[in-house]
Amino acid sequence: MLNLIEDYNTQIYLGIAFFLLFLVINFIINTVIRKVAKRSSKKDMRAKLISRYISVGLLFLLLILESFLFGANWGDIAVVFSSVFAILGIALFAVWSILSNVTSGVIMFFSFPYKVGDKVAIHDKDFPITAIIEDIRAFHLHLRLENGDLVTYPNNLMLQKAVTLIEKDAIDDIL
Repeated sequence: MLNLIEDYNTQIYLGIAFFLLFLVINFIINTVIRKVAKRSSKKDMRAKLISRYISVGLLFLLLILESFLFGANWGDIAVVFSSVFAILGIALFAVWSILSNVTSGVIMFFSFPYKVGDKVAIHDKDFPITAIIEDIRAFHLHLRLENGDLVTYPNNLMLQKAVTLIEKDAIDDIL
């Protein structure tokens, strides 16, 4: 056991250094996300969700880096990732819309011009909607119609359809 630690002494120290670097970068990115959320009046829950997505991505990169550090070859990594992505691709093909909605949720966090409380009109020829944005979630928006009904609207459709802002902070007018 002692020989094993002596043989991989440099890799162990570098691994610990990379992990600490991961923690620092993760902290900095999460701080930036919180500041963006506060500056643009985003809900704290959405900021935590985006932070979690980015943390998982950074952890994934850390694991790749650590595997190279301890002697994995490109070929070994390629076999593992091609197998994992093939399985994920087949498994997630049926639920591609979920991935589309999550991706749209991330895009909406950083560049969505509407916020909770805004009254919007969604220009859909089959189902036009005029409603107040009640909540913005990872997969969908909660829209409150004028008759009081709650409509969940997928994030990816919100980015695909034309949307008009009718009133700013319509909830304040109702209350």
